[in-house]
Amino acid sequence: MTTIDYREFYIDGGWKRPATSEMIAVNSPTTEQAIGSVPAASTADIDNAVAAARRAFDDPDGWSTWHPKQRAEALDRFASELELRAAETARRVSIQNGMPIWLAEQFEGGFPAVLLRYFSQMMVDSPAIDERPGMLGGTARVTRHPIGVVGAVVPWNVPQAISFLKLAPALAAGCTVVLKPAEETVLDAFLMAEAAAASGLPAGVLNVVPGGRDVGAYLVEHPGIDKVSFTGSTAAGRKIAEACGRLLRPVTLELGGKSAAILLDDVDLNASLESLFGVTFLNNGQICWLNTRVLAPQSRYGEVVDTLTDLAKSLKIGDPLDPATKIGPLVSARQRERVEGYIAKGKSEGARLTTGGGRPADLDTGFFIEPTIFADLDNDATISREEIFGPVLSVIPFADEAEALAIANDSEYGLGGSVWSSDIERAADMASKVKSGTVGVNHYSNDPVAPFGGIKSSGMGRELGPEGLHTFQHLHTVYLPPAG
Repeated sequence: MTTIDYREFYIDGGWKRPATSEMIAVNSPTTEQAIGSVPAASTADIDNAVAAARRAFDDPDGWSTWHPKQRAEALDRFASELELRAAETARRVSIQNGMPIWLAEQFEGGFPAVLLRYFSQMMVDSPAIDERPGMLGGTARVTRHPIGVVGAVVPWNVPQAISFLKLAPALAAGCTVVLKPAEETVLDAFLMAEAAAASGLPAGVLNVVPGGRDVGAYLVEHPGIDKVSFTGSTAAGRKIAEACGRLLRPVTLELGGKSAAILLDDVDLNASLESLFGVTFLNNGQICWLNTRVLAPQSRYGEVVDTLTDLAKSLKIGDPLDPATKIGPLVSARQRERVEGYIAKGKSEGARLTTGGGRPADLDTGFFIEPTIFADLDNDATISREEIFGPVLSVIPFADEAEALAIANDSEYGLGGSVWSSDIERAADMASKVKSGTVGVNHYSNDPVAPFGGIKSSGMGRELGPEGLHTFQHLHTVYLPPAG
């Protein structure tokens, strides 16, 4: 196939030559062949991008000072340009990280424009001034202002949707952004930059500079950055939190998870199969909020294990560009080796493998792993406690609702989760007791109107909803004297 190659970065509203000749080579996880390349950012390139973002933010007539309606019009043009490229965006993500194309069309092709318009309208509708009668006399006048230059570091698993969890509220608020995409998914980021350029987004408002961990660390600690927003592993998040704590720099961290799906004894399994797939195996198991611990009542444990086993066996594995594919390849050989290591650990600790556990026999190339189900294990097993980031589920029995809740909450993570029952209120009551940032009832989805994020080792801060906008603003108070 023809490769997709770029030789310049998108910085300061145009395409700029990199400071070095180092390149990022992009290979297909399906064919293992080269599919493209882009320049790799150096610290000098980060310096240039931050300087451009700073100039754009500090401009007295620039982006940060525009009326929200003016920014909304500009971001609507950006959204329209993204929509023109939606099909190609979905294709590029799919060929880079193995995301099935039908999912990429929804998440990567469609969601970014939705978020841009949602947060733009929120800014338009937000009152400019909040005046509060003072308890000591007088009035407190509270206003919100853009926080400044944002350093956004995003992962490879859902690259465009996650980028716009940051870009949409930050840009709507009046911030400027330096975005560092992951090395595995850069071709979609450059297509997004093309959309920004075509929309006429002002110079320096958005800058795209991909690179490795060292470059990301440099961006996080750069003196020109006012706020950091990071999505990735808990281990990396801890290092970023330490750096931002030392710098007294605001930071939002959306990290790992090991969420639980609690199946109550009255769950309708047949009616729930499609939604259960969505919370367990979506995106080849490469989503942080997936419910990779399935808690089943002892009275129906065998039935649940058999149902999930049959579900896993039924999933078509193959080329992610095939609309019928449910399970594509993992993003890289390294990621597949990681998942295989966890599968071996599950076997060695005595868990029963009911299906999967290996590479598909009919696929000679590509980083594929069969959907895998482990049964007859408890919540202390390694594969029940650690994030695997692949299509591997642990099915854990419980005696009653109290034990189910205890197992669900016995985790260092707290990002997602779900409760399944024929009685919606019964499930909602249990969901309210799950120690997690988000929980679904009979399904799970990140609705833009509500805050998304985790507790414990799953991170700090929130994205989406008004809360996701407020994290890119700072508060300013003026105390007015009593009248007369």
